[in-house]
Amino acid sequence: MRTTVRLFVAILLLGMTCRHAAAQVQPCPPRPAAGSVVTDPEELHSQNGVLTVDLTMKNLAQTGASPEYCYVYTDGTEAPTLVVNPGDRLVLNLTNQNGPVSSVGMSHDMPSPAPSSATDCAGGPMTASSTNVHFHGLNVPPVCHGDEVIKTLIQPNDPAFQYSIQIPANEPSGLYWYHPHPHGFTTTQVVGGAAGALIVGGLEKARPEAAGLAERVFVVRQLNTAVGDESSVLTVNFVPAYESLTSTVYMKPLERQVWRVVNATSIYFLQLQLQQQAKPTMLQLLAVDGVPLKAPEDVREVIIPPAGRAEFIVQGPALNQTAQFVNIGFNTGPTGDHNPPSELFGVLTSNNAPDVPHLPAVSSAEAAHPAPVQRFSGLGALKPTRQRHLYFSESNDGTKFYITVAGQTPKTYNPYDPPAIVTQQGAVEDWIIENRSTEVHAFHIHQLHFMVLEQNGKPVNDPKIRDTIVVPYWDGKSSQYPYVKLRMDFRDPETVGTFLYHCHILDHEDGGMMAKIKVLPAN
Repeated sequence: MRTTVRLFVAILLLGMTCRHAAAQVQPCPPRPAAGSVVTDPEELHSQNGVLTVDLTMKNLAQTGASPEYCYVYTDGTEAPTLVVNPGDRLVLNLTNQNGPVSSVGMSHDMPSPAPSSATDCAGGPMTASSTNVHFHGLNVPPVCHGDEVIKTLIQPNDPAFQYSIQIPANEPSGLYWYHPHPHGFTTTQVVGGAAGALIVGGLEKARPEAAGLAERVFVVRQLNTAVGDESSVLTVNFVPAYESLTSTVYMKPLERQVWRVVNATSIYFLQLQLQQQAKPTMLQLLAVDGVPLKAPEDVREVIIPPAGRAEFIVQGPALNQTAQFVNIGFNTGPTGDHNPPSELFGVLTSNNAPDVPHLPAVSSAEAAHPAPVQRFSGLGALKPTRQRHLYFSESNDGTKFYITVAGQTPKTYNPYDPPAIVTQQGAVEDWIIENRSTEVHAFHIHQLHFMVLEQNGKPVNDPKIRDTIVVPYWDGKSSQYPYVKLRMDFRDPETVGTFLYHCHILDHEDGGMMAKIKVLPAN
């Protein structure tokens, strides 16, 4: 069996090499081969309070394989990491140069938003070549030329579309990411590779344990090996994680580093460990979903659902010893997607390991008085203004996916439908998210974060603030469905507008497991 896998990988790599050799017809930059050294994405930093980035979306329709999609920077590199600070402005000019792609393998076709006027967001027909950008996790308004994905559609050969986003002064310092969000085709574009990290600086001030340490950014993606085939492999910064061709990260002996990990897959719930001699080492968890913890946590594994992020300190092995960064697998339920264990990369030590960027040092005064996280402060102690009950469910044949407010009729998402929920800025609400299906889901909401209060009726002593959470699967027998109870924070004015909540298993989202919420201005 191992020989067969090696032969398959060799054939696949040969095909990749031949295709990459024809650079003049290769829209996306060549991606690294399995077994490569994992290098960090290029970082683009704001200057004088502004980061201006020109990106081009491109794609490549591959015979017998899923299409590639890519964000290409002006220097020809792919998916740069965007680094800003609280209070900065991010200006992203996106040009769509996608070519036509067959709809084979797409979830379904959706009604197109109406054509937009010159003063409105870009529009037009919704196809596999249309695109837009969601700034995942940023607590910014859902407005035209901002983080708006319901109406915005950028078509091939449209003029460059400008996103201009003011990062709030109280935005938590941590890891976010950007990716396409055209409904019905999000899976294809994100799994095709169109995703990149976004960092709001200042983690070392909120969590001084990180100050002065080397930092690494690892974007974990999903590479589908064939159209219509569920078989896939994880990649780290585009390096495939094949069992027989282990990729490598170099560290200095016993070096401590901050690892910032984005789960940019569609279906994988990552359960991550750094192992030495097959035993998990201790990790120091600093931040989840872009929000620094009030105090670091010592853990031996980190669970990151699709779209989630985690930032933690690792210590590398001693000289001449090795470690393995592994996903130990996740039980997604009787009808869930296969989430097998896999080694993401091996860690080798060398006194001559390449230098990587370091987080800034902090003064002794700053270390003694860490910067407080202002946004979401005191959320757990507040009295909710109301409680809502929502649930995930699926059609009997498993082809349609729903997220429904209790008392409403289950239906798949349609951009023309009115919002399923209407609330008001200033509200603090408790939402019960129930799972009536026999597979796990990942609940995500745009524009804000939340706190987990309960799971299956039991209080959860977990002060972390998140934007994505695992909702456990139903076993198909129990009289009570599993659920999580969340405290939703609509206090900030950036939440005003109409935006989305959905399952972040992307084929579920594309299959209809999404709905709109409208937040009205405060009186």
